[in-house]
Amino acid sequence: MELNDEPALNKYDYFDVTADIGFHAYGKSLEEAYENAGLAMFNVITDIENVKKEEHREFEIVSEDLVSLLYDYLEELLFLQDTEFLFFSDFKVNIEKIDDESSNLENYKLTCFARGEEIDWNIHTPKSEVKAITFHKMCVKEDDGVFKLRAILDL
Repeated sequence: MELNDEPALNKYDYFDVTADIGFHAYGKSLEEAYENAGLAMFNVITDIENVKKEEHREFEIVSEDLVSLLYDYLEELLFLQDTEFLFFSDFKVNIEKIDDESSNLENYKLTCFARGEEIDWNIHTPKSEVKAITFHKMCVKEDDGVFKLRAILDL
């Protein structure tokens, strides 16, 4: 390792919560942290290394703050999994702050391009079923140029 090289940043890690599972997702940008949150959630459900990038879905959501945006993003991914029977293993996220001049509110718009494939239990070994996303202890923060997200999944 060169002296000027930065240490490798973990994409995500998990922590125990009674009857649930929590994760932290990290990124050098807010977008990268949200992308890694998608990876963390789907890796709870199945081994994402076995999920090919054959199908894609694109969606937009608007939320009033970054914590609500994280919740809505994960909910939308879970909804797509449940309704279209897809697992995702690759995410490209764009987040922009938008101002609503008529109400003086600031909102955030997230655009996601997710790639994955149809669920096949012969290929995708089941791990845990994620029933819902919770707001409990959900957090989005930045510290020394590293974005850290925290979420808890209801199993």
